[in-house]
Amino acid sequence: MAEYIVEMEHITKIFPGVVALDDVQFKLKPGEVLAFLGENGAGKSTLMKILSGVYTKDHGTFRVDGEVIENLTASKARDLGIAIIHQELNMCGHLTVAENIFLGREEKTFLRLDNKKMNQAAHEILKELGINMDPATLIGDLPVSKQQMVEIAKALYSKARILIMDEPTSALSAAEITELFRIIRKLRDEGCAIVYISHRMEEIDMIADRIIILRDGRYITSMDYKDTNMDQIISHMVGREIKEKFPRVSCERGNKIMEIRNLNAGRLVRDINLELYAGEIVGIAGLMGAGRTETTRAIFGIDPKDSGEILLDGNAVEINKPSDAINAGIALAPEDRKLGGLCTKLSVKENIALPNLDILCNALQVVNREKESEMTGKAVRDLKIRLAGSDVLAGSLSGGNQQKVVIGKWLARNSRVVIFDEPTRGVDVAAKVEIYNLMNELKLQGIAVMFVSSEMPEVLGISDRVLVMCDGKITADLSNENLTQEEIFQYATQFEKKMNA
Repeated sequence: MAEYIVEMEHITKIFPGVVALDDVQFKLKPGEVLAFLGENGAGKSTLMKILSGVYTKDHGTFRVDGEVIENLTASKARDLGIAIIHQELNMCGHLTVAENIFLGREEKTFLRLDNKKMNQAAHEILKELGINMDPATLIGDLPVSKQQMVEIAKALYSKARILIMDEPTSALSAAEITELFRIIRKLRDEGCAIVYISHRMEEIDMIADRIIILRDGRYITSMDYKDTNMDQIISHMVGREIKEKFPRVSCERGNKIMEIRNLNAGRLVRDINLELYAGEIVGIAGLMGAGRTETTRAIFGIDPKDSGEILLDGNAVEINKPSDAINAGIALAPEDRKLGGLCTKLSVKENIALPNLDILCNALQVVNREKESEMTGKAVRDLKIRLAGSDVLAGSLSGGNQQKVVIGKWLARNSRVVIFDEPTRGVDVAAKVEIYNLMNELKLQGIAVMFVSSEMPEVLGISDRVLVMCDGKITADLSNENLTQEEIFQYATQFEKKMNA
């Protein structure tokens, strides 16, 4: 048997105005977990889309099991045993869990779909993943975390020999991540070759056998994980040393800007009371399903409130829809950037301009193109967004650069309150630091910043104050001075403790 199950040499891929991959090499062994690393825009996803038949290479050689492969398609890749779990979920919301798992490989009886057989098989796959889920449930009714697990189940059903995971844990809880790692190790021990792409460095330490690093579309290095350390990995990824992963700035807390009183909305926003002050960053921590995202949606007017008040500078404001929040000076960068933060078929310039038309239009409601270009240029420079030009489609950018566009359009408004929901999801180490620095800049400008994060080190590293949620309620309001993960976890599991009492 060949040492490598996949060999890619001198791979080049060029998009209009962008060299995405420049003479890249990539080798994968059977029975290993290969961490494929690099900043956003480094070319990782592009190379994996070539490997899975989504894109075609412009130049280079590609072998599977020592055999040269030409004109690879997604169907042919599947026949070769190659499966990919994309960073951006690719599910059909109107179909059931079972129908999504079997999409394109449906079980049939005569001229009809055998739904009973598919539901039974899907149940067995989900059971292996440790997921208690009805296969007949519509995907669109599931939270992102459960949809992610269905994507993994879909890949497992294909009996893949080569499994590519692009940010598979970005929406998973700690328990789900532990279960995923168990499954990865099981597949590895059975001889499956796994490519693992993640910006969460602590995960690489837990799962990787070997690493390959790209930077700016070029191959940088390959090494056994045991022969390196995290500082070296990050230095190879960004081309420089990052001395401070969680930059902090100090300033005096100012006046109260926003107050929420007795906010209720649906099942997961229950009697929320909180205060936000100028010049502070407030982190919202909690387990998956605690109601963190739902609270931000209710504040911003996406979801209807059942009761409660929102006050700005001591005055009650009526927020029934997002435009009310925007006009009041509240901005939200949502968790799902493609669903709620971007118009992927519009250009970067148009995305940044869209919520700012009141600023950019003249008295005749005509967009001032010079102002539009200046606003876009400032966002691109400040956030270091990598793109060939501001007229490129937002959907063509890497996940991390899309996130920067979402943030950039709100920073252009000079908002009083800026709420971030998972702002660094799918973002590389260097880009995370840029986003933290932006949050710090807002803080220094006297803006109230609140952010939801599932990454506990991030909450502790950036927040001045931490609100902990459990079962739809705020269970603690804690100063970040000498705060520990254990203390946060105690308040984040109060519902479990009540159930076990």
